[in-house]
Amino acid sequence: MKVFNLTYEFKLKPTQQQVALFEEWLETHRRVYNHALAERKDWYKSRSCQINACSLRSCYIIRADAPRPTFASQCKSLTAARNATCFMPGNPSTAVAQESEYLKRVNAQSLQQTLRRLEKAFVSMWEQNHGFPRFKKAGRMRSFSFPQLGQNPLSNRYIKLPVIGAVKIRQSRSIPEGGVIKQARVVKRASGWYVMLTVQWDVNPPQRLPHGEAVGIDVGLTSFVATSNGLLVKRPRFFVDAERKLKLLQQRVSRKRIGSNNWKKAQKKVASLHEYVANCRKDWHRKLSHQICNDAGMVFVEDLNLIGLSRGMLGKHCLDAGFGQFFNILEQTCFKRDVYFQKVDSRKTSQICPNCGTETGKKELSERTHACSNCGYTTDRDVAAAQVVAIRGLAAVGHTVKMLAEGKFIGIPVKQESSYQ
Repeated sequence: MKVFNLTYEFKLKPTQQQVALFEEWLETHRRVYNHALAERKDWYKSRSCQINACSLRSCYIIRADAPRPTFASQCKSLTAARNATCFMPGNPSTAVAQESEYLKRVNAQSLQQTLRRLEKAFVSMWEQNHGFPRFKKAGRMRSFSFPQLGQNPLSNRYIKLPVIGAVKIRQSRSIPEGGVIKQARVVKRASGWYVMLTVQWDVNPPQRLPHGEAVGIDVGLTSFVATSNGLLVKRPRFFVDAERKLKLLQQRVSRKRIGSNNWKKAQKKVASLHEYVANCRKDWHRKLSHQICNDAGMVFVEDLNLIGLSRGMLGKHCLDAGFGQFFNILEQTCFKRDVYFQKVDSRKTSQICPNCGTETGKKELSERTHACSNCGYTTDRDVAAAQVVAIRGLAAVGHTVKMLAEGKFIGIPVKQESSYQ
C-alpha cells in the first residue's frame, strides 16, 4: 500500500470573534518566525566577523561553544517561552510574561510548524540556491497550520480546529470515503479566509502506461501552446491587461497615510485585483489542460529551465503566462484522466526537422515558419517543435516512431483558437 495525499480547499465563514482570533494568531506566528530567524542570523553573523575587529554597525557576541540554532533547539526554547521563561533575551520580565501570555493562547504544534517552515527556508537556501530568509513585516504572515486534528473534524458544515473550536465552512464538495484528514492550514486572502485540508489515503494508485495517441506540446509567448497535431492557442495576457488598473490602484495607495483605514482599504483593492488575475490564469490553465487530454493517450512536454526564463528580458511575460503552473495542472489532469505524462529534453527542439531529423540551425524570433532545406518539410515553427517533442517522448517510452510525412511539402496548419478564452 502507498500513502496518497490530496489537498482540498474550502472557504471559511468565521464570526467576528474568530476573525479577531485568527488575526491575533497570525501576529503571534509572525513574531515567533522573526525571533527564530534573528536568533539564527545572529549566530551566523557572529561566525563571519573578523577576529581582531568588530563591525561598526553591530556586534554579534555569542559564545564560541554555542551550538547552531536548529529546529529541535528552537522548539525547546519555544516550550520554555510558553512557561514564562526568557524567550527574548534582554527584555524586562514584564515583557517576557506578556509575550508568554500571547504564546499560550496559540496551539503549541501550530507554532512548531512555523519553526519548521523557517527550517525549510534554510534548507531551500542551501540545497536549491534560494535567497537568505527575510523577516516578515506586519501583515506578511498569512497562514498557519495544524499538523494534527481530532476525530471527525469535518461534520455538519463545520470544521473543528484545535483551541479555536468549530468554524463554519462552505463545503463545495464532499471528501471521498476512506480518506483521513491529517492536516489543516488556515489561509488569509483578500477575498476572505480559507482552509486547506490534507486528506490521506492508503491505496495503490494505478501506474499510468503509455497508450493511445501521443501529443507533443511546445509552449511559448506568441502561441501559449502548440501541439503536434496542429493546435495553436494564443497566449492570454492576464497581468498585462490588468496593469493599467493596477497602476491606478497603487497610485491611490501611495497617496494615503500609511497605516490609516483608507490605506488599508486601498491595499485590499490591490490584493483583490492580484487574486482575481491569479484565479483567471489558473482557471484558464485547467480548462486548457482538459481540452488537451480529450483526445490524447500520451502527453509530452519540454523540461524547461523556468527560473532562467523568469530572469530573462521577457521575464514578466513568462511569469504572466505561468508555464510552471500549467505543467503542474496538466500533470494532475493527466493523472485523473488516465493519460500518460512525461517531460523530455528541451534542447534544440526548434532547430531540428521533425520529418528527417536534420538540424536546420538557429532561427530568428521573426521566423515563424519551419522550412527544411533537406526534405522540403514546411510547417509552423511551434508545431514543428511540438512534433520533435512528441518524437522524443515516443522514443523515451520505447514506441516505434513513424515518419510524419513523405512528401516534400505539407501546408501550414490553420490556427485554431482554444474554446476557453
